[in-house]
Amino acid sequence: MLLQRILTALVLAPLVILIILLPSTGIFGAIVALAFLAAWWEWAQLSGLRSRGGCIALLVVTAAVFIMLWLVHDTAWTPWLLAAGVAWWLLACLWLRRFAYAAAPTHENRVLKLIAGAFVIFPAWVALVSIHGREPHGHWWTLLAVLIVWASDIGAYTSGRTFGKRKLAPQISPGKTWAGAYGALVAGILVAEVGGWLLGVRGIAMLALAVLAALTVTVSIVGDLIESLMKRQAQVKDSGSIFPGHGGLMDRLDSVFAALPIFAAGLLLMDI
Repeated sequence: MLLQRILTALVLAPLVILIILLPSTGIFGAIVALAFLAAWWEWAQLSGLRSRGGCIALLVVTAAVFIMLWLVHDTAWTPWLLAAGVAWWLLACLWLRRFAYAAAPTHENRVLKLIAGAFVIFPAWVALVSIHGREPHGHWWTLLAVLIVWASDIGAYTSGRTFGKRKLAPQISPGKTWAGAYGALVAGILVAEVGGWLLGVRGIAMLALAVLAALTVTVSIVGDLIESLMKRQAQVKDSGSIFPGHGGLMDRLDSVFAALPIFAAGLLLMDI
């Protein structure tokens, strides 16, 4: 399984990097929207929406929302949309503390999970487009945001395997440890500092970037745990099977969805 995961990552990583660096922000946003629609389908399944017609209708509505968000993406609405994403992930921490909440497969709980999914998907898309369209170096800042999450995943795996004993959230994701979380923080901050330096960040802004990276990684762990909670309540191992050894798109994007609004909001506040 580990070899399969590595081989899949070696194929996907260059493709993701090219998609971030080469196209204009408009084309990039459209490509990301398609990927997010596929992830949204998986979230709907985890939420308990089994009707194919219902899922298709949901995708059509979601595509329309993406179009509307593009029309307002570079306006005064952007900070508010990012703030909605940040607020959601703070609220998600409370859900992790009460992990049995909304577990029953009722209509009300399904609606609640779909609403939660909207706060997962849409602010993350707005964040990506916002970062990608920044001047200067928006493409590279977008890549740095993704690399921070990737590095934190690798740091968490390595540190957790080597030092992990104390469980982080055993009722939700038994494989995650506090050592893994610390390793994720170290790796994410290191990548952010190196990337920031290459992008011309200097002085006190480097310290601010380190703090932002720490917050970004912390919330990315929350995103990972929320998806684990969704899978546990849905009684499935993976959100899908599109990527050999990695599961579905939600399995690959859960941390990214959570990290992006935090990172984008931080860049706006720091004005770098």
